[in-house]
Amino acid sequence: MKQLFCIAIGLLCTSGTSQDSVKEVLDTYNDHSVEYIYGNQLAKLTPAPLLLDTREKEEYDISHLKDAIHVGFREVNISKIGKLTRDKNTTIVVYCSIGVRSERIGKQLIAEGYTAVYNLYGGIFEGVNNGKKVYNNNKETPKVHAYSKKWGAYLIKGTKVYD
Repeated sequence: MKQLFCIAIGLLCTSGTSQDSVKEVLDTYNDHSVEYIYGNQLAKLTPAPLLLDTREKEEYDISHLKDAIHVGFREVNISKIGKLTRDKNTTIVVYCSIGVRSERIGKQLIAEGYTAVYNLYGGIFEGVNNGKKVYNNNKETPKVHAYSKKWGAYLIKGTKVYD
C-alpha cells in the first residue's frame, strides 16, 4: 500500500509541469505532420528562417517573436507568403500560442510545395516560459496575448493579456 501511495504521489508531482501539459495538448490536437523545431534549435539556424506568426492580428500586436511576420490564422492567404520568399526551399518556422494553429498553417505551406517547414514547439508561450524575449514595436515587452483563460494556463511567465 505504501508503495502504491508513493507511485501515485510521484505521478501527481511530475504530471503538472508545463512541458508535460504542452506535450499532452500537442499530442491531442496535432497529428505531427509538421516537424517540430525547439527554441534552442531555432536560435542556431543560419541563415535565419522566415518566421511566421500564425496568431490573429490582435495577438501579434500585443507581442511577437523578434523579426516575426504576421500571417494570421482565420484569414491567412498562403499565396501571399509566396511574396515573402519565392524559394520553396527557404526554411520557414510557423508559430502560434502553443503550436496547434501553426501546425495547420504549416500543413498548408507543405501542400503548396514548401519543403523546409517547421512548427515551433510550444509556440510563443513555451518561448516566454523559457526566457525568450518578445517584442511590440521593436521594443521588448513582458506582455503576451494569452488567447483565452483555457489556453492562457500554459503561459507561466510574462504578463497575460486577454484583449
